Amino acid sequence: MIITLLGGAGFMGAGIVRDLVSERAIIDIKTIRLCDASRKKMEALADELADPRITLVNLDVTDASALKAAISGADICINCVPTLLGFQMAIFEAALALKVPYMDLGGLGTYTVKQLAEHERFKAAGIPAVIGCGADPGMSNVICRAVADELDEIDRINLYWAAELVGDENPVLVPPYSVSTVLAEYAHPSTQFYGGKHVQCAPMSGSEFLDLPEPWGRCEFMHSPHSEQLTVPLADGIRDKGIREFSWKLHLPHREHEAWVGLVKAGFGDFDELVEIGGVKVKPLDVLNKVIERNIRKHAEKIPAQESHEIHFAIGRGRKGGVERTVRVEVTVSPDQMYGPYVDACTSMNASIAAQLILKLPKKPGVHAPESYFDVATYFPELEKRKFRIAKSVT
Repeated sequence: MIITLLGGAGFMGAGIVRDLVSERAIIDIKTIRLCDASRKKMEALADELADPRITLVNLDVTDASALKAAISGADICINCVPTLLGFQMAIFEAALALKVPYMDLGGLGTYTVKQLAEHERFKAAGIPAVIGCGADPGMSNVICRAVADELDEIDRINLYWAAELVGDENPVLVPPYSVSTVLAEYAHPSTQFYGGKHVQCAPMSGSEFLDLPEPWGRCEFMHSPHSEQLTVPLADGIRDKGIREFSWKLHLPHREHEAWVGLVKAGFGDFDELVEIGGVKVKPLDVLNKVIERNIRKHAEKIPAQESHEIHFAIGRGRKGGVERTVRVEVTVSPDQMYGPYVDACTSMNASIAAQLILKLPKKPGVHAPESYFDVATYFPELEKRKFRIAKSVT
């Protein structure tokens, strides 16, 4: 099989490649086309992994002919180009035109509705497009499916993600993922599903405290823009069970949370709105990225060893056989030697799982979110293979 990986030398793309070439693979891979704008990064990754199946493709995603050549003839196109760069729909359409199955990592629901609207076109072409296939969204959607499968009637499903760092406090701000994504999560309004319909909620609203096991402890969660709430309550097997509420909330470590709130207060939430400095117009995001990168390099020796722990869980309430029932399904990810080379093992490993299941199992043409494409019975064992711990409780 031939896999095209766009943005393949970035943090998430590199992680996907690592998982694809590992002993965990469940498909026969002939070629991995590693496509990126940075030849230096591609060469460094290829040299490190030393896998002959990796071929390097210089790619300027704005060059339509180069994009076509990168995707053409592949068995799947994995789009890891950051969503907020604005190329999502162009790549999506290129895969459709070439009749190549497509998947991406999503990104705050920015293009979710537009992509789902093209379901019939992908269906007519006989190919699948599965959108939002990382950890959140991605694995989180499948967690919601696992909750829904335990209920005949659903009143609500509430989805949460929390991260905690264990170790000495870091004097240097190290983003947990893309700076633009974090800022958008904090500064932009979100769409949630309340009262049986989608409603817009203010940034950082919906404060809710939950007591979690250590090392998370008592956590404050807040609304955040994401794609899960746009798709899960409308999915077959969930919508028809009467769901009236679905929300997605996040919690970042306390000190990091304060830093991002401060940046939003300072105006960096409008990160693409140009400002003029010395007669030159620049994006606040570009300036902030460079400052953060410089600060990390300059003070690298001050960054302490920290262990990252994350928990992804959904709580559903409804009825089974007429009896009131609360269902909780959670996936926890704790430090492990396996994750050492990865920047975000959970996201990239889940993207690899999704791509491999799309290739291995009978294809479902059309545009799908993960809860509508994957089933729990095949997805969860792949998580366990990667040492993610799954727990389910029914009360």
